Amino acid sequence: MCPEIVLSDAVRLIPQEPNAAVSAPAFEARVHEVDPLTDPRWREFVGRHPRSSVFHSIPWLRALQQTYGYTPIVLTTSIPDEPLTNGALFCEVDSWLTGRRLVSLPFSDYCEILCSERKDRNRIFRRLDEEIREKRWRYVEIRPVEREPSFGSPVVSYTLHRVDLTPDLATLFANLHHSSIQRKIARAEREHLAYLEGSGEGLLDTFYPLLALTRRRHRVPPQPRSWFRTLLRNFGENLKIRLALKDSIAVAGIITIRHKDTLYYKYGGSDARFHRFGGMHLLYWKAIEDAKRSGLKVFDLGRSDLDQPGLITFKSRWGSTVSDLSYVRKSPSEPVTHLFESSGSGYRTRLARTVFAHAPISVLSALGELLYRHVG
Repeated sequence: MCPEIVLSDAVRLIPQEPNAAVSAPAFEARVHEVDPLTDPRWREFVGRHPRSSVFHSIPWLRALQQTYGYTPIVLTTSIPDEPLTNGALFCEVDSWLTGRRLVSLPFSDYCEILCSERKDRNRIFRRLDEEIREKRWRYVEIRPVEREPSFGSPVVSYTLHRVDLTPDLATLFANLHHSSIQRKIARAEREHLAYLEGSGEGLLDTFYPLLALTRRRHRVPPQPRSWFRTLLRNFGENLKIRLALKDSIAVAGIITIRHKDTLYYKYGGSDARFHRFGGMHLLYWKAIEDAKRSGLKVFDLGRSDLDQPGLITFKSRWGSTVSDLSYVRKSPSEPVTHLFESSGSGYRTRLARTVFAHAPISVLSALGELLYRHVG
């Protein structure tokens, strides 16, 4: 086999035709591997590409690497030392518990292949086919917003909600469901719920127990606290923890991240004893007001599991548009469902979720610290 040709610390040439001469046209036709954390072209490319998201960003990739040890890579047909014109972003997940695989992108709602030309996409997909065999990946997974019919088979589906923020604030409020959203916001104001926001560790200490309570209701462990500390460190003021309090008691909290012209709702938690006060409704509306003041164009409410109709209905009542997300995988064997995927139906999944529903919060948090790096 032809050895790998090292071009630099950030760029590697992936041989596709052993023993072939490396002429200029052949060199341009190859697929190259880029380290997005060290190659400055990636940051510039993400900043200008219209379909890039927060999940392509350097802070998100650094958080994945620093918390879970995942190695990010980009496959591109762009030649070294010239601006990137396309890129497929993945993380290598190497776990003794769940195997080796490429995922685009772990713990991300979606991650588009940033490649407009079909011929370039096909080159990248052919290279992925080769790597499945050569590197013996358990599977390669892509999480596109738009269905990618030329690669893999669907394995799990979600819904995605987004709110168009271009109308004025009065119109946005009028678009909210009258009885279940507008009235809840009014209730929160009548109850004099306090609102706090910021990017400090103290707010994280208040938010995390709310997240853990909610994850237990959903019968899954909470993400590691270290993950949120790493997000805070990498995103800085672009990440906000927003809290609603009743008589100095935290009743609801969300985490939003600003990237380009979009505000992303990423995590939320609440104390079910106080749901009647409308704390979560207040936080969503405060986030919308904040986004409007900052001139943002979209409020991305994130993905929702299909077996959570209540959450889907809640997000739909914010004047949002809804689309389908279908993750696809290519594997030498049958597709595998992860333990934490709510659509999992195996007996191990059902047993684990029963345990998660009744475990103490401290135990769930410890399980999250132990297991999440293997989930990817």
